[in-house]
Amino acid sequence: MENKEVNSWLVFKRLLGYVKEFKLGLVAAIIAMIGYAVIDTAFIYSIKPLMDEGLTGQSPEILTFMPIFVILIIAARGVVAFVSSYCMSWVGTHVVMKLQRELFSHLIALPISFFDKTNTGDLLSKITYDANQVTSASTKALIKIFRDGATIIALVGLMFIQSWQLSLVFFLIAPIVGIAISVVSKRFRKISKNLQDAMGSVTTASEQMLKGHKEVLMFGGQQLENKKFEQVSNSVRSQNMKMVSAQAISTPIVQSLASFALAFVLFLATKPSIIDDLTPGTFIVIISSMMALMKPLKVITEVVGDIQRGIAASVSLFKVLDTTSALDSGTKVIKRAKGDIELNNIVFSYPTTEKPALKNVSFKVKAGETFALVGRSGSGKSTIANLLTRFYDIDSGVISIDGVNIQEYTLASLRNQVAIVSQSVHLFNDSIANNIAYASDGKFTREDIIQAAETANAMEFIEQFPNGLDTVIGENGALLSGGQRQRLAIARALLRDAPILILDEATSALDSESERHIQAALDILQKDRTSIVIAHRLSTIEHANQILVIDDGRVVERGTHAELIEKKAIYHSLSKIQAAGEL
Repeated sequence: MENKEVNSWLVFKRLLGYVKEFKLGLVAAIIAMIGYAVIDTAFIYSIKPLMDEGLTGQSPEILTFMPIFVILIIAARGVVAFVSSYCMSWVGTHVVMKLQRELFSHLIALPISFFDKTNTGDLLSKITYDANQVTSASTKALIKIFRDGATIIALVGLMFIQSWQLSLVFFLIAPIVGIAISVVSKRFRKISKNLQDAMGSVTTASEQMLKGHKEVLMFGGQQLENKKFEQVSNSVRSQNMKMVSAQAISTPIVQSLASFALAFVLFLATKPSIIDDLTPGTFIVIISSMMALMKPLKVITEVVGDIQRGIAASVSLFKVLDTTSALDSGTKVIKRAKGDIELNNIVFSYPTTEKPALKNVSFKVKAGETFALVGRSGSGKSTIANLLTRFYDIDSGVISIDGVNIQEYTLASLRNQVAIVSQSVHLFNDSIANNIAYASDGKFTREDIIQAAETANAMEFIEQFPNGLDTVIGENGALLSGGQRQRLAIARALLRDAPILILDEATSALDSESERHIQAALDILQKDRTSIVIAHRLSTIEHANQILVIDDGRVVERGTHAELIEKKAIYHSLSKIQAAGEL
């Protein structure tokens, strides 16, 4: 348990590090909150001269001054309340913005292997829900701690000045209140963690339904998805109710303890040894102070929930932020590769499996050549493409470009040498022009984009849209067909003008008409480039300089199309199967 408490403090301390950057706003808020406590205490203290001197007639001018005093003190209280709330909200929104930006930037830099084993819905929940929950600990909690904490200190101080004997009663309940808060804190922490997980499940269920909406309708899965969502939303409701219950129980317990203390003070005040030293004003100030302590004591109890919600969210965020980014240990910057590629005894296993995806794979590709990879699904073809771009790092062996180990190149310069056109093209919810020139930072002109689109045979359908290149195509190109998305991917690759091209089953899911358009564009794209073609249809690689047949992660055949047909082995069998299927 002690370790958990230490960890909570370390997490809170780390979180406060984000607040420190906005210390001017924080200092202004703290000063205003202390002023708030002083004003409240001064207002209660003003009862003493009113009772002892004003109402008794000793100083009647106090009665004249009191209305003005009340107006001024309430106005001052309103000003400091506004300053404290505004400044802390300013700090809080900046903290959330900074955390969200840092988390987003870190996610972009994480290796692909992280996303292979992490649910997308959970990550979306962290960026949105968890980041906003952090304000509970970083700002809302600080408001309550400083404002109500200062109020408690000021009121207790006032009580001691008026009668230290009666004020000692307060310290009798302090340890009991501390124990109650400690117990509630542990409960809040557990519930908060469960609530984070439940919110992640809601995001995941929503995301899966939205992304797979067509499949849900096609297979009649509406009831199934509704049932799933009902379960996860009920889990969120249940955890929220547990949080409310814990808070609802803790508050009356603390206030009951305070009421016992108040009753004890009233009892002591009847004793001659004490009442002889009390004036009516002093007695009312002490009673009023104890009554006024009820609210800040209640708030301090509730602040535990805010802190624990924030800490639970912070732990979730810091876990992602502490994940190691993709290792970019290279120091060499390659401007434009010649295009020679060599793989030497490559062994690789995906992080989520123990079985090697590639086993001692070796081959060479000369600059400008077309090199094809063929094999059954899951044989390891696409894995090779992922390794060339260092989306994953190999277990053993060496991959080199132009005779240099790719791990010696910086990741950015290495990936600038490669353009990929895959079967599953991702397009952004942006204009066609911005999708073609994605991440080019304005270095291409409108004419460059048009030229790339024309070469990719894409302008014929782009011109049919009223806004042409400026047409926003929806999430992942929802307005486009599969062939149209593929042609935009080719235009993007043409504009990138990388010396190495990877075609990962770029035409496997297209109809004959679309394939004809795209194959013509690919022929232009492959010209004067080193091309690695991962093929499903063998007819598209008949003219490759070399063909590699992969089976179960191993190279089992290699040669030209004619040589492999003549061998009458695996490639020949695949060719016969496809030929029979096309009859």
